[in-house]
Amino acid sequence: MKGFLNEQTGGQDIQQLTESATDQVSGFTSGLWKWASDADMWWQFLFSSIRIVLIFVLTRVAIKLINKIIERSLQGKDKSRLRTNPRRFITIGELSKNVVSSVFNFIMIMLILNEFGFNLGPLLAGAGVAGLAISFGAQSIVKDIITGFFIIFEDQFAVGDVIQVGLYKGTVQMVGLRTTRLVSWNGEVNIIPNGSIISVTNFSLSNSLAVVDVPLKLERSMDDALKLVRQAVEELKDDHPEMLKMPEVLGIQSLTTAEYAIRIVAECQPNSRAGVERAVQTAVKKALDHEEEERLLLEAKQQEEEAQKAKEQEAANQPLQGEGELATEVKDKRDENISNDQ
Repeated sequence: MKGFLNEQTGGQDIQQLTESATDQVSGFTSGLWKWASDADMWWQFLFSSIRIVLIFVLTRVAIKLINKIIERSLQGKDKSRLRTNPRRFITIGELSKNVVSSVFNFIMIMLILNEFGFNLGPLLAGAGVAGLAISFGAQSIVKDIITGFFIIFEDQFAVGDVIQVGLYKGTVQMVGLRTTRLVSWNGEVNIIPNGSIISVTNFSLSNSLAVVDVPLKLERSMDDALKLVRQAVEELKDDHPEMLKMPEVLGIQSLTTAEYAIRIVAECQPNSRAGVERAVQTAVKKALDHEEEERLLLEAKQQEEEAQKAKEQEAANQPLQGEGELATEVKDKRDENISNDQ
């Protein structure tokens, strides 16, 4: 009897569990169907999706339109008759584009969050408090940004300039509000925070001066050396348009007991000093090599002429030697005849 009651109780529990699970499945299915068949929700989702797509597209169009306006305004200033430095236009244009892109992207993100149902009031207030806290903790970043503004608007350097900041020297690839990017001559990219830029040497603001000292042996005549060097650099300007003036031979720069150096200077375009110095040195070296070749040819020619004269003289002396031998033989025979007669 007791076992029968236990079996009956267990069956009732299983039946209750089955009914509870069936009710839960039925409730979940009905809720899912109700959610899936909610037309108002789907219309709201569709309109929100369309608004998000429109916000994204309009943001991209606005950024491109304002960038075009910035480019045209800078081109108009570049073509105006006012004397302005065109180096600033590229830098200011890139900076303006970055600022416009950042502002519009921030507005786009705020509008999209609003479409998802976020309350922007507390979010903006929290962002303001967080920004204030970050500004106190990131004073170096603020310093970098302020220094970047002064670098750009004081036109200390711009994109494309060759500058040296401390131990770093290279071409300016990017000037931002926080950092400056330099590319060295061997391809290394150096990113320098603007706040750490204390002094800058700009090699692109004025013309360069190429200076070459040519060492020559002391035995060489100074007048001949100056004439040779002047002839060597005389035609360089036609082959090298980066030279603004004809190279000038100043004279003797240094003097020792073994050699003296002749200095050559040439005014050239910015950042072309190394190439002009190599061209001057190459021209002088070619002139020295040409002179040495001519000297060796002249010596070889003189030796050949001397050898030819020696051969001619030897050939001229051979008949005279034969006549002397014949005279000696005649004299010997005459002496023999005289001795026989006696």
